[in-house]
Amino acid sequence: MRFMILVKADKNSETGVLPDEKLLTEMGKFNEELVKAGVMLAGEGLQPSSKGARVKFSGRKRSVIDGPFVETKELIAGFWLWQVKSKEEAIEWVKRCPNPMKGESEIEIRQVFEAEDFGAEFTPELREQEERLRAQMGKKK
Repeated sequence: MRFMILVKADKNSETGVLPDEKLLTEMGKFNEELVKAGVMLAGEGLQPSSKGARVKFSGRKRSVIDGPFVETKELIAGFWLWQVKSKEEAIEWVKRCPNPMKGESEIEIRQVFEAEDFGAEFTPELREQEERLRAQMGKKK
């Protein structure tokens, strides 16, 4: 099972305050544990929403909204992609994570859809296309 682990933004991350050396060291050690355990597939911090944009879809129309975005509690400051046996295992790993922010913070855990989750609608042709694209993405490393 794959899970996306979402580190929620706060006012500091949104104003571009970078983590101090202590937190970077703690996160580095935690990431090492994840890699050694074969859990971590990817992980990155994200720039503040002031450097981002959103594209709003309304039928065939597209409109671009530049950041920053107002609702800090709804924004993401970083993420991991983990492969674990269960949601409970993902929760246990998150509990071991250093607090990513000064003061209170929140980390959200969301399961990633797998091909079998889509049932018959995910035809053999679509499955083949998905496998081919994943193979191509793997070659870019």
